[in-house]
Amino acid sequence: MISFGSGRMAIGIARRQFISAASGAAVAWPLVARAQQSERIRRIGVLSGVPADEPETKALYTAFLQGLQQLGWTEGRNLRIDSRWAAGNAADARKYSEELVALAPEVILSIGVTVEPLLQATHTIPIVFAIVPDPVGSGIVDSLSRPGGNATGFTMFEYSLCGKWLELLNEIAPGVTRAAVFRDSANTAGIGQFAVIQSVAPSVGVDVSPVNAHDAAEIERAVAAFARSPNGGLIVTASALWVFHRELIIALAARHKLPVVYFQRFFVAAGGLISYGPNFPEQFRRAAGYVDRILKGEKPADLPVQAPTKYELAVNLKTAKALGLTVPQSILARADEVIE
Repeated sequence: MISFGSGRMAIGIARRQFISAASGAAVAWPLVARAQQSERIRRIGVLSGVPADEPETKALYTAFLQGLQQLGWTEGRNLRIDSRWAAGNAADARKYSEELVALAPEVILSIGVTVEPLLQATHTIPIVFAIVPDPVGSGIVDSLSRPGGNATGFTMFEYSLCGKWLELLNEIAPGVTRAAVFRDSANTAGIGQFAVIQSVAPSVGVDVSPVNAHDAAEIERAVAAFARSPNGGLIVTASALWVFHRELIIALAARHKLPVVYFQRFFVAAGGLISYGPNFPEQFRRAAGYVDRILKGEKPADLPVQAPTKYELAVNLKTAKALGLTVPQSILARADEVIE
């Protein structure tokens, strides 16, 4: 004889277990969903002194985003980024500084010369700067080891680098006895770079003079006047002004058959002769690390300003040939990039 009582009891127990499990899942699911939805969106700003559509600018910005992503920050998931691009315009830099500060981000990445207008707009929002030549001389920080205010970041280079540009010009074009130095006299760093180059000049037997042009017409007149005498070469120091006019400078150098040393490789990629300078993408990945640390509670005043750790030498053999120059093996052996 078959008894159905034990079967009904088993079914009842199973049913209660199912309802209990389902109820637990129903409670747990909203908690998971709410946890996912409640991940805090952190807000940062980016203010650049160079145009957004430049390939070099895109590469630097991509390196910054990659650095953030490696540290767990993804735009749209737990991060919102408000960006402004001043493109070398001082008035726009001031306007965009005020716009970004009004948005109240938790930290702002400042690229190039935009850090000074940002500091005029806020003394409280943390600022991480990159590609700044002389933060102490410009009054941006109190010292490299203890910045002291609401800004810290990464210097473009150490001033000793500037002397290497003149030595490099002498090495690749030993016939040069005169060098015109593109100097941005509107900022402290421009003056400082020229001073270092001037101090090295006697040791290499080259007379140096500054080019203090501010627009395309002045640049063209200055180069044409300099090129009237023989045995000349140019040095383009670090400034957003020269980046903005780089196509003109490269074209003028080719027209007047002048060897030129530049501070960054993208000049060489565009047809310039030779460059020596820091690896900027690496600097932007490191800047992402400082943004991460500030978002996690550290203060800019406690984060030391850091110098570049990687430098690169680039040379354009096609341009050298057009100038009638033979690139020494000593340069080719050291070059990180050779364009043929």
